[in-house]
Amino acid sequence: MTTPRSLPEAYALLSSGAYRPIAGGTDLMVQITGELGEPPERVLDVWRLEELRGIQVEDDALVVGALSTYTEIRRSALVGEWLPALAQAAGTIGAAQIQNRGTLGGNIVNASPAGDTLPVLLAADASIIVGSARGEREVAAADFWTGYRETARAADELVVQVRFPLKPARTIRFRKVGTRRAQAISKVVLALAYREDGGVWRDVRVALGSVAATPVRVPETESVLEGAAPRATVADHAAAVIGREIKPIDDVRSTAEYRRAVTGRILHRLLREEGGW
Repeated sequence: MTTPRSLPEAYALLSSGAYRPIAGGTDLMVQITGELGEPPERVLDVWRLEELRGIQVEDDALVVGALSTYTEIRRSALVGEWLPALAQAAGTIGAAQIQNRGTLGGNIVNASPAGDTLPVLLAADASIIVGSARGEREVAAADFWTGYRETARAADELVVQVRFPLKPARTIRFRKVGTRRAQAISKVVLALAYREDGGVWRDVRVALGSVAATPVRVPETESVLEGAAPRATVADHAAAVIGREIKPIDDVRSTAEYRRAVTGRILHRLLREEGGW
């Protein structure tokens, strides 16, 4: 394990192609101990890189450093003000020990379809900043997860920060269903974003985790809600469409049939709450 003292040093080491980055280690340490998958031969410990920390508002965006822990996100006044759904998602991940070590950047690059924060990034139109010795680039969250546990990040790149555009009129809601009320890997995660304009929903985003190989948005369901007034019949229609649109699988945590049914129920309940009926 190598510990760089600065971000440029980390980039230089990664450019050799021989290192696997590690931060909080809540996922990668399981591999290193050989309990899940093939452990990496060389590990780059980026935990001490202050350049990857911090939560601030700049240029009309909430900027969250990649090394921000779930505890820091959950307790951040800025996150609570501008994106409480992200704080809520962070609070559902594991126990206190996991929240103290696990990071937003780690959740992103681990690329699990069950990653609790990832649907929030999609619903919020977030962008992910990755950097290397070649410079930095911005990748839309919608383009970042390319397959099961695969991302658009190159081997010599680190996730630096996540930018959430500030849209004061926007509402974002988060829901998770697991095997228990807390400390459980998700069976379904859903994030809903919209703004109300003249009594109808606009800029609707519906994003899901644990129902496909990657976190996904559901455009057919979004089109049902876009421009619609908050009515029970609209919620009924959207819940039916989302059940047909998603393609979940059976696995050790749940069945596809259960995931399809519960996803429709979660969305219906959220729409009822937002519509106030």
